[in-house]
Amino acid sequence: MGSALFDTVLVANRGEIAVRVIRTLRSLGVRSVAVYSDADAAAPHVRAADEAVRIGPAAAGESYLSVENVIAAARATGAQAIHPGYGFLSENTAFAAACEQAGIAFVGPPSSAIEAMGDKIRAKQTVAKAGVPVVPGSDGSGLTDDDLAAVVADIGYPVLLKPSAGGGGKGMREVHSPEQLADAIAGARREARGSFGDDTLLAERLVTTPRHIEIQVMADAHGTVVHLGERECSLQRRHQKIIEEAPSALLTPAQRTEMGRAACEAARSVGYTGAGTVEFIVSSDRPDEFFFLEMNTRLQVEHPVTEEVTGLDLVELQLRVAAGEPLPITQDDVALTGHAVEARVYAEAAAVSGDALTFLPSGGPVLDWTPPPGVRVDAGIETGTVVGSDYDPMLAKVIAHGATRDEALRRLDAALRDTVLLGLDSNIGFLRALLADDDVRAGRLDTGLIARRGAALVDDTVPADVLGAVAGLGLLRREPAGPVVDPFDIPGGWRVGEPAWTVTRLVTGGAEGVVEVRARGRAAGFDLALPAAAGAADAEDTAVPASAAPAAAAARCRTAAVAPGVVEHTQDGRTRRCAVAEGADGVVWIGRDGHAWGVREQAPTEAAAAAGGAGGPVVSPMPGTVTVVEVADGDAVAAGQKLVVVEAMKMEHVLTAPVDGTVRELRARAGATVAKDAVLLVVEPVSEEQP
Repeated sequence: MGSALFDTVLVANRGEIAVRVIRTLRSLGVRSVAVYSDADAAAPHVRAADEAVRIGPAAAGESYLSVENVIAAARATGAQAIHPGYGFLSENTAFAAACEQAGIAFVGPPSSAIEAMGDKIRAKQTVAKAGVPVVPGSDGSGLTDDDLAAVVADIGYPVLLKPSAGGGGKGMREVHSPEQLADAIAGARREARGSFGDDTLLAERLVTTPRHIEIQVMADAHGTVVHLGERECSLQRRHQKIIEEAPSALLTPAQRTEMGRAACEAARSVGYTGAGTVEFIVSSDRPDEFFFLEMNTRLQVEHPVTEEVTGLDLVELQLRVAAGEPLPITQDDVALTGHAVEARVYAEAAAVSGDALTFLPSGGPVLDWTPPPGVRVDAGIETGTVVGSDYDPMLAKVIAHGATRDEALRRLDAALRDTVLLGLDSNIGFLRALLADDDVRAGRLDTGLIARRGAALVDDTVPADVLGAVAGLGLLRREPAGPVVDPFDIPGGWRVGEPAWTVTRLVTGGAEGVVEVRARGRAAGFDLALPAAAGAADAEDTAVPASAAPAAAAARCRTAAVAPGVVEHTQDGRTRRCAVAEGADGVVWIGRDGHAWGVREQAPTEAAAAAGGAGGPVVSPMPGTVTVVEVADGDAVAAGQKLVVVEAMKMEHVLTAPVDGTVRELRARAGATVAKDAVLLVVEPVSEEQP
């Protein structure tokens, strides 16, 4: 495609998208400049770039969202262009305009196009004039509650209320009856005001069993607009995508052509240039009927699946268009080959609360990140990265390509199975469960599938062989270095004088809570006894029997270290390899088959407090930062007394003493980042014997 047209490009982003953009810049021979906050000083994107500039503290509003700081960094480094990635300033009209005023090329559309598509009401009106189908609903701004009620009465139930400004599912409300409308309007306005500073709402017909299908477009400043096919993005939680694929299993070639034509018209209607995505909503049972949803005026998170099936580098095309070059392709040059599927890896744990499926944010140091071989992985983490709560919890994307959809799905599942992420909870196990769903395999998708499946996709039990591996690791630690010959060993593993059982109480963080594990022997051959309910559900396909009776061990085990951070564990004749790592907090992480479990030994003071029925560990409710510690080890505290403050998700959580007692094992330190369920201290209750 010719020589690079910029000497230096600043990447105004972080994480995996910054690393990905820098990769293309390097391949083009273009000097790259990264920017970073204090929280990202040691982040992978900082080291990947040719130069990096600090732009502020951890808070995004003072760093990655600071137009002034980013422009100053570009000027200081001589950057001729700024690539915004996605999120942060990528769809900020003022930022695009500031780049233009500073004489710096903005790698994206003109500010006028961002502004036109940033307002959902205006965007809908604009594309409708260009002949693009839109969902029936309100088409005016500034509607009062009574105006909205009149629109709803006209289009009929069910309807969807959504903010005119912003996205990400915030402020959206489904309304299925007139009795729900008033409360839904009030709630949607409240959330929209809090999230975007604008409570303007629009109402649209709610498309039942909807599929989310989007078209990738690319346009230059010379009048050429092409589409690069579609992506299916129907697998979502909380209106946010987690698995995307290209092409869609729903569309025929004729439907693809028609939807692509509409997307190109939408781009032309606002004088668009660069990469953009036109999103449509399609009914599962009426694929010929599609409606414009919105246009994202930037590169999308899921752009790799389009690159995999077209063979095009979208970031390179963005750069060349931003430099004024004409697109090097026409519509006839675009061909889709095979199938690609992407899974987003998040720092979050899926859980079931009542009937609802929830996703709890996680965080902490990455003790082991080993991406899978043989597939594309776009990652913003590495072993040693500390994942905090300052930014979006997406850590990486795993992308698999195959000749067919079935082949791509199999390769993606195998890649997730081979992915190791230890040190914090992630959604990798959940992604594997979702990919195994019969409807997902068959391509019967819609945006409500994940919510409907609920608990069927979540398993929060710790398998028996994982508990066995932890017990084996404990035995390995206690054994002397080097070979030891025991003259009393006899075949079969039984010993003269029968050794005593070693009893360990493990805090699993799973459904089991605290599990009493009993082991007898040495790591090279030991008996294991577990409570009957522990580890009943295996992560793959079997159940391992267990017994609480020491005299009748449930399993014969062997644990051996076979490589740094890898153990081989045999239990009941089944041998598996596990990745292992231990954090500074004493949590032992075991990973296999894409799953990861954090287990720690219960401290004696915790056990004593639990036996007392009242006190015990005080844990962090979410990943966050300790901002205040008001006690010291050994302090006497009263029930309800303030102990520690943890800031998480932009909220302060005040942790108090559960009972009258004494502070023991104080681990909380002001300024320290803590993971969810991390023990900050233990309150040992006052015993009856104490004065």
